[in-house]
Amino acid sequence: MSKPVNVIISGGGTGGHIYPAVAIANEIKAQLPEANILFVGAQGKMEMEKVPKAGYEIVGLPIAGINRSNMLANIGFPLKLLKSLGMARKTVKEFKPDIAIGVGGYASGPTLLMANILGVKSLLQEQNSYAGITNKYLAKKASKICVAYPEMGRFFPEEKVVFTGNPVRKDIIELDENQDTALAHFGLSKDKKTILVIGGSQGALSINKGVAKGLDKLKNHGLQLIWQTGKSFLPKAKAAAEEAGYTDTYISDFVYEMDKAYAAADLVISRAGALSVSELCLTGKPAILVPFPAAAEDHQTKNALSLVNKEAALMVKDSEVNNELVDLCLELAENPQLQKTLKQNIKAFAKPNAAQDIVKEVRNIIGK
Repeated sequence: MSKPVNVIISGGGTGGHIYPAVAIANEIKAQLPEANILFVGAQGKMEMEKVPKAGYEIVGLPIAGINRSNMLANIGFPLKLLKSLGMARKTVKEFKPDIAIGVGGYASGPTLLMANILGVKSLLQEQNSYAGITNKYLAKKASKICVAYPEMGRFFPEEKVVFTGNPVRKDIIELDENQDTALAHFGLSKDKKTILVIGGSQGALSINKGVAKGLDKLKNHGLQLIWQTGKSFLPKAKAAAEEAGYTDTYISDFVYEMDKAYAAADLVISRAGALSVSELCLTGKPAILVPFPAAAEDHQTKNALSLVNKEAALMVKDSEVNNELVDLCLELAENPQLQKTLKQNIKAFAKPNAAQDIVKEVRNIIGK
């Protein structure tokens, strides 16, 4: 009987990194049930909570990112890095992985670097349309780089690049919810166009303020709203809707049934994180993207532009949301031809079998 495969998956920091990482782990277990999977994350980050909930063991490194706005805050960074490298080396030596998979996030760098030094094969999953410094460096030793956008050969060795897409939640992939049923779930009418506003699990202050400012316009144009605000903005959003007399709304700090929300929506306003963009591609919804300007290396703007340049989405800069977002939303709502064009073009980016395709590459690398 052959020995079980040992796999390290490293990275995290945001939902955009964690959900694909867990999806990859789940697919590995589906294809190789005897596989042993160990996650390596960053202490204090979201993965330390989410990964155990998904049923996997995780080791936390003290690594943190560089604070570019306050350089004095980086005094402890060299020590954290050295300690993380030591812990990563110990973890790799003890776990003896057949392969290490990096999905981005702070812990990915030390873990994959030590795996490479110790002769462990590696695979990178680059979730954004613009590769960060760490992945560009790690790509030199990686066997394969699975990417979510075409034309990533400008960052990585072309022969190593595989266009797989980003794994997303199963309920989004299997989206077949009837729009009328989904609208009824949110208490909305099937006779009006519906705008879905999502700024990430914490909401997005600029998007929230822009929508709140334009509630009268949305109401007067007969549009209804599913609005995920995040906890801090929820009272302000509800007060603004009440003041505008806008009752055709579903306002919540967090929307748990995102499959129903996408099914109900005619148009979507969203940040341009990797996971959000991948979900939009799969659902084929006309979208207005508002990139988060403080994202590392401005990667959300680059994610958005990769779609905008193919006429697959529209974009509003974060600094221009107050003046432009709702007006652009109204223009899109009243332009069926543009909606059709955006729908057709964004679907070209969809990769519903991303997790299976990534695990196929993993198995090719380790000979399983």
